[in-house]
Amino acid sequence: MGLNIRFLGGASTVTGSKYAVEHDGKRLLVDCGLFQGYKQLRLRNWSPLPFAPDDIHAIVLTHAHLDHSGYVPLLTKQGFRGRIHATSGTRDLCQILLPDSGHIQEEDAFFANKHGFSKHEPALALYTQLDAKNAMSHFHTEAFNHWFEPIKGWKARFTSAGHILGASSLLLEVAGRRILFSGDLGRPDDSLMNPPEPPPQADTVLIESTYGNRSHPHEALNQELSEALKRVAARGGVAVVPVFAVGRAQAILHAVAQLKAEDKIPHSLPFFLDSPMAIHTTALFGKHPHEHRLNEAEVKAMEQVATMVQTPEESKALIKRHGPMVILAASGMATGGRVLHHLAHYVGDRRNMVILTGYQSPGTRGATLASGKDTLRMHGRDFPIRAEVVQLSSASAHADADQLLAWLKQIPTPPSQVYVVHGEDDAADTLRQRIQRELMMRAVVPEHGSTWPA
Repeated sequence: MGLNIRFLGGASTVTGSKYAVEHDGKRLLVDCGLFQGYKQLRLRNWSPLPFAPDDIHAIVLTHAHLDHSGYVPLLTKQGFRGRIHATSGTRDLCQILLPDSGHIQEEDAFFANKHGFSKHEPALALYTQLDAKNAMSHFHTEAFNHWFEPIKGWKARFTSAGHILGASSLLLEVAGRRILFSGDLGRPDDSLMNPPEPPPQADTVLIESTYGNRSHPHEALNQELSEALKRVAARGGVAVVPVFAVGRAQAILHAVAQLKAEDKIPHSLPFFLDSPMAIHTTALFGKHPHEHRLNEAEVKAMEQVATMVQTPEESKALIKRHGPMVILAASGMATGGRVLHHLAHYVGDRRNMVILTGYQSPGTRGATLASGKDTLRMHGRDFPIRAEVVQLSSASAHADADQLLAWLKQIPTPPSQVYVVHGEDDAADTLRQRIQRELMMRAVVPEHGSTWPA
């Protein structure tokens, strides 16, 4: 059997990343993500993989975001028995993210059954909170820049990708070939995270292309955010900020702490972090000091700049307050979580504001808000959108097209093959063309379900 890669997710889409590396009867799954966004993508979560879970010998995760890790509890529930290799940061975050994902799915199923708006009878959770907690027993942590063997005779090594805590690129050595998975690459100029490490030598490269067709603006996050916040505060409105609990929530908190210290936004403007998951993630920055740019004082300021909202009762009580105020709540694309209840309450008032903080996958409520549509569908109802919608163009945690090319260009010798993954069709193909034209490397955009030689 030759050395092949099967593209089971993260191909022609930014979600559901799963790459099966197969050789000599052995199978390694690199990333194990949930599909999010359009319904036709989400339905893939319910379709079995083309092999049984116990035919996967090991899993390696590049980072903890659910589009890379969120399928793990289902695989372990269905019989995966091997190890899940990850950095300690990724393990720590998965310990927060995966049970929360299970909890949200249980809640959504309960809500759908209670109010009868699901087409399924009964609506079911893909997996439960308990399934997710059980999955954590399979995790095995690996240090950055140290070789390990996920499968006997297969060597692997993590290097820092700078995207979120624990985020890594993965170098895999199998059958004399070196395969490099970029993972999600952070920005070299990110305000929070260290820049990605240069790529090692590889024969085959899988590179993400989330922003493969665009460049980030030169405007700084702090400037863009302060202008929006001053505007909503002046009219006494409420700003609802859907945040990714891991990464963007902390970037926004850090920016707010800086803006208040510099008197660039009103000191009296109250901030609330309404996400237990984001609260727990923020606390991890002190545990992993070498992966980010913040010193001890900055970490403390980030933790103290907002009131931490833990319980559902505390969350509901926010609605009784009057503006101005700012509520940060997950999820970042408004696919679920407490942010939905805040959007339902505030999105219909022109005084209010919705601030989008990162990439919004097509088919998500965040993408609906970004597109300028008149209504937002939540919990089986259409809510009119009258609030001002602001999309922060400087808040992304992904490298843009120029930065992706600059990273790839650093490979000592050009690889024989580049696969462009984790991007919508236009973004992926635009990056493919630039890789071929500017770097003179052979590049392909693989289709979902296809198999290519490694």
